[in-house]
Amino acid sequence: KTIILFLMTQISGLYSSFRFSGGYPDMAERTVFFVSDQTGVTVETLGHSLLTQFDKVEFNLITVPFVDSLGKAEQVTERINRTASQSGLRPIVFTSFVQDEVRAPLLSCDGLVLDFFEAFLAKIEEELNSQSSHALGKAHGMQDTTSYNSRIDAMNFAMDADDGRTTQQYDRADVIMTGVSRSGKTPTCVYMALQYGIFAANYPLTEDNLEIDQLPDTLVPFREKLYGLTISPERLRQIRLGRWSVGRYASAEQVNLELRAAEMLFKRHNIPYIDTTHCSIEEIASTILNEMEVERHLLL
Repeated sequence: KTIILFLMTQISGLYSSFRFSGGYPDMAERTVFFVSDQTGVTVETLGHSLLTQFDKVEFNLITVPFVDSLGKAEQVTERINRTASQSGLRPIVFTSFVQDEVRAPLLSCDGLVLDFFEAFLAKIEEELNSQSSHALGKAHGMQDTTSYNSRIDAMNFAMDADDGRTTQQYDRADVIMTGVSRSGKTPTCVYMALQYGIFAANYPLTEDNLEIDQLPDTLVPFREKLYGLTISPERLRQIRLGRWSVGRYASAEQVNLELRAAEMLFKRHNIPYIDTTHCSIEEIASTILNEMEVERHLLL
């Protein structure tokens, strides 16, 4: 949170100076570079989190990964300078470099440079009284094979246990998501596996399950691992129509019937559940893991 607030202050200051000086128009498209010495995933994620706060500005996003040498850094700097010259607007440049010598050329470019490592690594070193390793690829590399293998195993489990398959492996699951078809179970399981190494299964509540008004026998022994997903009828119907536009599957009557029955089932068996209508996959996953107190398996 501290990182986000600090960098938002830098960007906000840039736009405020433009407005009060009669400079660049608020609605002008701005070019944004995400530059990294590795995959660029971290800098893209953090940078995008900041940019979403400026909904009146259009951004042209450019990612340049694997800038791991002085020569590559100089080439990117030239590209940024050309963009600034051609557009007449100062690009915003998010970077994540652990090597000072590779970062150096970009610090003199014609853009607003915000480097996550430069801004905070020294402060963390001081607080911990310890020098950082300055090693490349620590966040998304394979230095920690245990964590990497955990993530792969979790992903394989999510695929094997998708949509009610291989229920005999439910004793290995950290969480079992259940809900009607197309309520967001599969993508949430995949995200948990890839991001946190969580063993997540999902079991669909079908019309047959809901008609008998009982928790499926397969799920009864794992009641403490269950978490329900629901969604608004309007949104569910919209999703289902995109998949199958004919028949009862996407009809308003069927959708309402299934959702009412599923939510009644959750309440009867004290199964916690979340309405996914306006939630991102990240928000759904974080809510479930927090409420169920599931430990993330991927370690630093």
